[in-house]
Amino acid sequence: MAAPVLAFEGLGLVQGSGWLFRDLDLYVGERDRLALIGRNGAGKTTLLKLLGGSIEADEGRRTIVPGTKVILLEQEPRLESFTTLLDYVLSGSDAPPQYEAEAIADQLGIDLSREAKTASGGERRRAAIARALAQDPDVLLLDEPTNHLDLAAIEWLEEWLNRFTGAFIVISHDRTFLTRLTRQTLWLDRGSIRRAEIGFGGFEAWTDQVYAEEQRNAEKLDAKLKIEEHWLLRGVTGRRRRNQGRLAKLKEMRAERASMLGPQGAANLLTGSDGAQTKVVIDAKHVTKRFGERTIIKDFTFRVTKGDRIGIVGANGAGKSTLLKLLTGEIAPDEGEVKLAKTLDGVIIDQQRSLMDPAKSVRDVLADGGDWIEVLGVKKHVHGYLKEFLFDPSIAEAKIGTLSGGERSRLLLAREFARRSNLLVLDEPTNDLDLETLDLLQEVISDYDGTVLIVSHDRDFLDRTVTVTLGLDGSGHVDVVAGGYADWERQRRPKAEPKKAAAPRPAAVEAPKKATKLSYKDQRDYDLLPKRIEEIDGLIARDEAALADPALYTRDPAKFAKLSDGIARLREEKDAAELRWLELAEMVEGLGA
Repeated sequence: MAAPVLAFEGLGLVQGSGWLFRDLDLYVGERDRLALIGRNGAGKTTLLKLLGGSIEADEGRRTIVPGTKVILLEQEPRLESFTTLLDYVLSGSDAPPQYEAEAIADQLGIDLSREAKTASGGERRRAAIARALAQDPDVLLLDEPTNHLDLAAIEWLEEWLNRFTGAFIVISHDRTFLTRLTRQTLWLDRGSIRRAEIGFGGFEAWTDQVYAEEQRNAEKLDAKLKIEEHWLLRGVTGRRRRNQGRLAKLKEMRAERASMLGPQGAANLLTGSDGAQTKVVIDAKHVTKRFGERTIIKDFTFRVTKGDRIGIVGANGAGKSTLLKLLTGEIAPDEGEVKLAKTLDGVIIDQQRSLMDPAKSVRDVLADGGDWIEVLGVKKHVHGYLKEFLFDPSIAEAKIGTLSGGERSRLLLAREFARRSNLLVLDEPTNDLDLETLDLLQEVISDYDGTVLIVSHDRDFLDRTVTVTLGLDGSGHVDVVAGGYADWERQRRPKAEPKKAAAPRPAAVEAPKKATKLSYKDQRDYDLLPKRIEEIDGLIARDEAALADPALYTRDPAKFAKLSDGIARLREEKDAAELRWLELAEMVEGLGA
């Protein structure tokens, strides 16, 4: 184990009338890549602030190696007192060099001369990232760094953190981001903290082991009150099992939808003679939308059918919100037409969470101050419905203003999902949500008896929920792909540049024959590598779960070392296999062309 550069012993903090947590011991090694996991309201953001030194603990001792620079990237940086984003980035005694900040901002695609008060959430987030990274930190504390970022910015940040030579702790709902970057996990759960020397890829297997052990202990106590405390734990593990079945169902739905789409997502599906014609809920034909001289959407034709789960992806400014508004009838196209089914009744959950009055109580928001809420025509008690959305029922009297950002988002979902509707529109629904709530949201979307439109930058969430992806590249063209984000990403990979036509050869020289198929070995690798990559992922998760045993290093250091080395070799094999398959996929595309 590397020597800690930052640590807390006996950490305790009072919040409200009691302890938020107490007797926590944790440390950060000089090259640690830590995922900080916990439910909304568990205190993750507060813990980062304690580690960063921006708030003081009520108990415990914080130690730090002299000269270590700890930088906190806050989830909601306060910019009200600054004229421009550059003023904010260069503020304070710890301001970074201007040239360094501007270089990073340029790579992130943000103009720091922008007025702070008119900057969007994505621009504020980019400015905060530029400030944090340019300060040359030794330890980075990242609170939901991917919120409000588009896919290009998220991928840039991943690459930067992969090259980073210091340590970081990251709170994020983005499973793909966590899986790619983290090597250790801190789990903040019910006032205590656990550490495992595994990345997020092995987290669920580890927590299932912990939950199973706690459940056995609770049953041994044979005390009803003790077992009742574990209702959430049983719900989480059961939800994960159910979601595996839902993923299988999702694959079937994607295959069915793919059969309706022509090559390369051609949109001439569901002709008048199709029995499925009656299932069309949104019919867009040759739609074009311009703002000034810029064409945002160009000649887009697509039909949304009942039960579709449509994901809309693309860079900020590419036209995602415009396409969403066109499909829902909020704005009209400049050319073409969009027809909506007369029976369409939608619920829109926007990323601003604008309907949540901080002065109201949870009971007011859910049930207008009463004890009962009507959920899809069925009356349910407020306390019982709160439990379905992973809340402690005692939160019913709490004011909205006292809830964390994630808890507010979850409450909004609970309220809106109670309404009868046949169209659900989700604009960045995963922002601020914890991983357990994302599992719940995935479950609710899967069981929803209607059509869903989702705008999101969360790659894993899209892969788990949508049947069709509409991808925008900013040129006005819209890709239509059966499947999730990963399917769209595979389709949009740049093909090899066509070679310029060569000068005519002399007649006596025979031109080489162009290959029309893969060699036997290449074809075999192309067919078998995806399965091998999946097997490697399983082996890594298995070994990381075994490595999570906190007593293993003391009990059997040889086994600990063997597992660690084995995981490293498996990751190398996976990287090589993925690179080989991508090369073959490009060859296949070239042959198809």
